[in-house]
Amino acid sequence: MLFQSELASHFRLTISRENRIFRRSGSSRSLRNSEMVPPILSLVLPSETGRVLSIQSHTVQGYVGNKSAVFPLQLLGYDVDPINSVQFSNHTGYPTFKGQVLNGQQLWELIEGLEENDLLYYTHLLTGYIGSVSFLSTVLEVVNKLRSVNPKLKYVCDPVMGDEGKLYVPSELVSVYREKVVPVASMLTPNQFEAELLTNLRIESEKDGREACNILHAAGPPMVVLTSININGNLLLIGSHQKEKGLSPEQFKIVIPKIPAYFTGTGDLTTALLLGWSNVIPLNYEIS
Repeated sequence: MLFQSELASHFRLTISRENRIFRRSGSSRSLRNSEMVPPILSLVLPSETGRVLSIQSHTVQGYVGNKSAVFPLQLLGYDVDPINSVQFSNHTGYPTFKGQVLNGQQLWELIEGLEENDLLYYTHLLTGYIGSVSFLSTVLEVVNKLRSVNPKLKYVCDPVMGDEGKLYVPSELVSVYREKVVPVASMLTPNQFEAELLTNLRIESEKDGREACNILHAAGPPMVVLTSININGNLLLIGSHQKEKGLSPEQFKIVIPKIPAYFTGTGDLTTALLLGWSNVIPLNYEIS
């Protein structure tokens, strides 16, 4: 009963504050709007876990990008707002696909709409597939904007550029990720090929993977997870957490059993789960 009483009081206080804001404007239009605007429940009752803005791809059929990331994060207690960088009929591994691509200006318009309604408070930003330099440059502006609202915002970046030696984004994106995105990321989740592109280091052993993490730490992000490294037919995940600049990072590895099948969206799901659980359980494991 005490909780219900406090909750009711909080609702009344929030609605009262909103009404006062509208009345101060003095315009009849604002007064009319004040009677129609409901309390924003995601802000009145924020998730105890966090609020995530997820900028990723979307497909009508199949599970990649936001369709792989949003629901698992919601199950972990996060409030997730997705922005679809593309909307395709299916993933691009099929012979054909159709759909729409969001450009940087359209992304910024969405951010402006959120800002005008005081909806830009997020604890996390999550990004995945981005297909153009202009869009990625706008994402960097989004990072700055969100951190102006919440300086503690954590930016979890999956630098989706390619796999198994093959780029599937314009080559110009590599330098943008390396020089501008990596320095502002809180967590970076490249695969083996992407880590090699970002560090200019050939990864041929577990030791190389650990060194790649160290190079990326020096560039910016305190958390790095190399989501898949193929070493002599063995698949590894290497995680690394540098709690403070100058300190040696705590690192761990996970040997991943191989399944003889092809799956899409696994990297998107992995990054989402890393975001979700790293906010609950710190990455503080060490390899013996």
